[in-house]
Amino acid sequence: MEPKSTPSKSAIQYGFLFGVIMILQFVILYVIDIDPITHPTVGVIVNLLNYLILPAGLIFVGCTNYKKNLNGGFISFGQCLKIGVSICMLAGLLYALFSVVFNLIFPDFMEEVLKKTQQVILKQNPSMPKEQLETAMAMTKKFMQPVFSVPATVAMFAFIGLLYSLLIGAFVKNEQPQSL
Repeated sequence: MEPKSTPSKSAIQYGFLFGVIMILQFVILYVIDIDPITHPTVGVIVNLLNYLILPAGLIFVGCTNYKKNLNGGFISFGQCLKIGVSICMLAGLLYALFSVVFNLIFPDFMEEVLKKTQQVILKQNPSMPKEQLETAMAMTKKFMQPVFSVPATVAMFAFIGLLYSLLIGAFVKNEQPQSL
């Protein structure tokens, strides 16, 4: 029996949803002017959502959706990996591209982030030499450039998707019996 659908149908749907949720979180926090750097509790909550709860939950839902609704009750471990990594890569790509566009529209935002990052570094290490601080800030600014940030974000979310897919796939998989 051939699969009724490819895993990408479920992955695209939930990856897009995950990306949109992360973008909405960012926009809402920006509009109400709550900064995760200066409000550590908000930062912890956002990080828990974006790196633990949302990816694990949406990978689980994406895999079970594919298994129950698109593939007749069957899903292989490999299909779970495809779905999970695809969901997180798509979400990471959407979020990274949104960040690039946002920083083009609001260039002051990046300068503000750099200023707050410098304050945090100085607060954690008040005796840091000026040259070392300037080097750290130059490296931070360099890695915030789209040529570094977009691939790094996609790769990070792909790795997160891989980890959660390995765990979730072990529980969700239901191999289709092979006919002889």
